[in-house]
Amino acid sequence: MTTPRDVFAALSDGISEGRFGELSALYAEDAVVEHPQAVPRPTRLTGRAAVHERFTGVLAGALRLKRKNVVVHETTDPEVIVAEYGYDAESVATGRTIETANIQVLRIRDGLIVHSRDYHDYLRLAVIRDSVGQVAAGYEQAPPRELSPVTPKSGDTVFERLVHGAAAGHWDDLPELYAEETHVTHPFLPGSGVLRTRDELREHFAAGKARNFRFDVADLVTYQGTDPEVLIGEFAYQGVHDGRPVRIANIFAMRIRDGLIVESRDYGDHLGVAGDLGRIPELAAKLTA
Repeated sequence: MTTPRDVFAALSDGISEGRFGELSALYAEDAVVEHPQAVPRPTRLTGRAAVHERFTGVLAGALRLKRKNVVVHETTDPEVIVAEYGYDAESVATGRTIETANIQVLRIRDGLIVHSRDYHDYLRLAVIRDSVGQVAAGYEQAPPRELSPVTPKSGDTVFERLVHGAAAGHWDDLPELYAEETHVTHPFLPGSGVLRTRDELREHFAAGKARNFRFDVADLVTYQGTDPEVLIGEFAYQGVHDGRPVRIANIFAMRIRDGLIVESRDYGDHLGVAGDLGRIPELAAKLTA
């Protein structure tokens, strides 16, 4: 029997080995593939043919990708797995290389991917391709962001308290959701370090408090790992800032023990925020600082 883990391994092996022309066979005829943090706006591919075109066009001609540090989270939904992994990425055009982080939420049925939500480090990939300027121009020319219906708070889980608390500006309460000793990273944020203590998180959240933003939460979905300590949550912060619609897609992979967050990898759309604010060169400079 082909398991979801087997299908992801075949996909990952094929990408690492450059067999892009074969990969669409791992997807259902009516598969949907979403890229919530794509540049400059989210994308959605529908159908195996569209997936094949992407693999054999954009990826095959631009990048060489070697997988590393794979962690697959099985969930209580037997069709759904969440895969975190890195790439050693090389630009075909420039020969430059960099390490990138990635996370995918995959629904696999009868041995085929029927739905995938893929999050990649588009900033680092742009840097090695010498295309930071093109990415910045793409955001300048992009249409207004589309907002979704708001997700009301429906429970008192640690994850919901964190997400809705940040959206509502309850910054002083958020450090108490973490253990005294924790491990929080932001893989898509250049120059960010590991936050290891509750006191360091207080400093981190103080920066959010100083900006005094208020947002709503939309499209919140959680996936409970078969490891009862593991929770993965997708959501977006959204609202209106300076008269423009704002939407920030996120996915967090957390380990929660005794009601406190002991580990979290927060994959936020920092590139999208910088793009909408006209600060991409500033963000990209942190990769070479």
